[in-house]
Amino acid sequence: MLGIIGGSGLTQLANLDVSHREVVRTPYGEPSGPLTFGRIGCQKVVFVARHGYGHTIPPHLVNYRANLHALHNVGVRRIVSVASVGGIRGDLRPGALVVPHQIIDYTWGREMSFQSGTDGPVVHIDFTEPYDAALRRQILAAAGRAGESVHDGAVYAATQGPRLESAAEINRLESDGTDIVGMTGMPEAALARELELPYAALCVVANWAAGRGDSVTGIQFENLEAVLHEAMGRVRTILEGMCTS
Repeated sequence: MLGIIGGSGLTQLANLDVSHREVVRTPYGEPSGPLTFGRIGCQKVVFVARHGYGHTIPPHLVNYRANLHALHNVGVRRIVSVASVGGIRGDLRPGALVVPHQIIDYTWGREMSFQSGTDGPVVHIDFTEPYDAALRRQILAAAGRAGESVHDGAVYAATQGPRLESAAEINRLESDGTDIVGMTGMPEAALARELELPYAALCVVANWAAGRGDSVTGIQFENLEAVLHEAMGRVRTILEGMCTS
């Protein structure tokens, strides 16, 4: 069963044939909202809106542990994260879709692990490749079948939020080797790895990062809704193609 975690711009899946919704409790508190069960094509899917169904939960307060634990417990065996990001690299313009291959974590103060220090020996996960290679290939193949252009590979900078970055911070992220910037990539990816759940991300570039493109003097918020609306339609097409493969 496929788990889909929706971010900004994807609080629901229009092409999901919903069977039921379920409130799930976890040892780590409540997920961002009820889990939505259904099908896309022949594939069983469980969907959760990362920021809540009313987009009320800021990125630094998302209960990532509860979201991942809940999905794992209901039988999800692979997870696609959909997230909006800012474009740093010159070819990653607003509206572009990208499947990142690496991540650098700049967040702080978040619950980063299921290990509490009281439930047995510490287990160190291998995070050399933070995104599952096979699942990345499945997303890219589905995009190819759908005729959708998707960038294969990018380094995701996970920042704390909820504020956007300064131009100087984006300069630093670029010098660190990052290509896109978002606020929800961590600890989600690491928690999925702890649960041994294949995890990959399909990111929508919603805007140029600060100091880039038309964001040289400020983020053009008035353009975001139209960009996300168009791009999320393409995301849904890819997910449908992936689910029927």
